[in-house]
Parts: sequence; structure tokens; C-alpha cells
Amino acid sequence: MLISIELLVMLVLANGAPVLVARLFGRRWSAPVDGGRLWRDGQPVLGRSKTWRGVVSGALACSLFAWITGTGVVFGLAFGMLGLMGDIISSFIKRRAGLASSARAVGLDQVPEALLPMILAWFWLGLDWFTVAVVVVLFTVSNILLSPVLYRLGIRHQPH
Repeated sequence: MLISIELLVMLVLANGAPVLVARLFGRRWSAPVDGGRLWRDGQPVLGRSKTWRGVVSGALACSLFAWITGTGVVFGLAFGMLGLMGDIISSFIKRRAGLASSARAVGLDQVPEALLPMILAWFWLGLDWFTVAVVVVLFTVSNILLSPVLYRLGIRHQPH
């Protein structure tokens, strides 16, 4: 049970640290992961909201938390990177579907960024599939429910 809570916190850190760091630093160090390039459909590959600063801050936040909780720095770094990779994959799919940057896509916005790192946790920590599924579902539901609240508090720029 405790490991499920720790992994859920790590997913929130991977997802939330880039948002908080963006609020702190504004546009500084906000080079887009896609370099501002367009895909063959004329749309951005990912969009301006996916930055190297976000990747670094999310991965480092997970790494620090994993070090504190004893799951290990390397695990935390890999977990955070996979969460952010899932977020990047979602952005790529959304751009190909013609959705604007930060447009809402329930499920697509949450599941890849939770599932990829949880697969790592399944292998690395020897979790069972039920635990993996519960953490992914909890992250998805909490993200859907809490994002509008964070928007109203001025923490997020979008209500989702």
C-alpha cells in the first residue's frame, strides 16, 4: 500500500514539477523539446508546452523523492523520464489528431504518462498488475478531478 502511494506521488511530481517550474521561471530556459519543428502535416511536432526544462524538472523531482523514500535515484530518474515520455507521446498523438496544444483529451492526457513509468515499477519493484492498474486509475481520476481546481487556484493555465 505504501509503495502505491509513493508511486502515485512520483507521478504527480513528474506531472506537476514542470508546471510549477514554468510558473517560477516564465519563459526562461523553456526551449521546446521539438525545437519548434513542424511535422509533415504542418502542425508542431509537440508544441511549445513540452520543454527541456520540464523534462529535467520532472525527472529530477522524481529522482529526489525516490532517493528520500529509498527506492533509489536511478529508479526515480527513469520513472520520471518515462512519465514525461508518456506525456510527450500524448502530445504527439494530439497534434496529429489536430488538437491544440494543451487541449483536453481525457485518458490520453493521463494514461500514457502513468502507465509507462508503472510498467518500469512493475519490473523494477516486482509489483503485481493489480497494483499497477490501481495506481494508473488513481492518477487518471485524480488528474481529471484536480486539474480544474488547480486552474481556479491559478496554478495551471488550462482547466484540465
